[in-house]
Amino acid sequence: MPHITIKPFNTSMLKKELYRETKVLFKAIDLSSSDELIAVEVKSSRFLLHLKKAKESWLLKYDKVTRPLDVNLIKKAIDDILNGLNLDILNSNITIHHNRAKIANRYEKSIEDFIDIEFPFKDVSIEVGFGSGKHILYQAISNPNELFIGIEIHTPSAKKLLRQIELKGLNNIWVVNYDARLLLEMIPSNSLHKIFVHFPVPWDKKPQRRVISSSFLDESMRALKKGGRLELRTDSSNYFWYSLNTFLDKKSTAIDIRKNISLAVTSKYEARWLKEEKDIYDVSVTSLNKSKDRDIKFDFDFNGVKYSDFILEKISKKPILFNDFFIHFERFYRIDINTILIKVAFGSFNRPEQKYIYIGSRDSYYFGLNPIKSNTNYKAHLKIKEYLNV
Repeated sequence: MPHITIKPFNTSMLKKELYRETKVLFKAIDLSSSDELIAVEVKSSRFLLHLKKAKESWLLKYDKVTRPLDVNLIKKAIDDILNGLNLDILNSNITIHHNRAKIANRYEKSIEDFIDIEFPFKDVSIEVGFGSGKHILYQAISNPNELFIGIEIHTPSAKKLLRQIELKGLNNIWVVNYDARLLLEMIPSNSLHKIFVHFPVPWDKKPQRRVISSSFLDESMRALKKGGRLELRTDSSNYFWYSLNTFLDKKSTAIDIRKNISLAVTSKYEARWLKEEKDIYDVSVTSLNKSKDRDIKFDFDFNGVKYSDFILEKISKKPILFNDFFIHFERFYRIDINTILIKVAFGSFNRPEQKYIYIGSRDSYYFGLNPIKSNTNYKAHLKIKEYLNV
């Protein structure tokens, strides 16, 4: 990912102003180190840059929590600040490749786009973790009247698929660079035709990180139309048996199991496993009922929360555990005498959110996007407000 190594400089030189196409919104100093965060806005996209300080050199890079999918926005922000301050470069990898295939940005969707979403196609399917994109591209080309939503947490894979969409001139794929378990909660009930989960990471040593879970199955059955299917395909016998048991734990399920059945399209990894004569397992679960509409009338506001010195004194950095969610105030940053930034993790134990909370003397808000509108996140948010409202 883009970054530069530079000689140390006086950061007071960096002002809240426009540097070519990059607007600096504020700076925040880490209260537990000398590092700083720089909040920027480039082409309506807001994110943070991380200035990591060592004795002889400093590293200016992206922040993982707020990074945009378009890496060129990060490169642009770093380059604009670099040139605006005339900094001394020791090492750089922020070259913007103008000759690369364009990214179909109009088909890149954020979580916020799914609030009160209305799909432009009658049939909608989701692929969780599309990898190289070979399967979802095949499905989209073969079914031009159906919308396919690809969810992928690996940013380079998401970018690659967006380029392929542009090159092939497709209009029926959306790409979401996010955690599928969270996005699924945003999908309206009874709206999906299929959910593909092909060759997910088995996570044998960390089963809590698996995509398939009891709660994921519940959300899938809610989001699927009656008769719609969740389709798992895996080369891992451990994952197969784990998933099958998860599906069978439900009171009423319709399950179809197949082994070593070829599909019309084969990924390079599946081709490798077939060459090694590994078994391939398919398990599909059919939605049997029409589900109730989801209730997402949540407001993640911080009304009444304003900066106070007591906030820093009161809040502990230790995780705060509740029955079905947690809160962890991880790091604190000082913007000015009456404004701070807090990095916080919260929500479900197996699919937590990470956000920054801007707290000023006049207003407070989540910097960047609001949390996913889930019941768990909302309960955690209300508790966060309680701790901050001192």
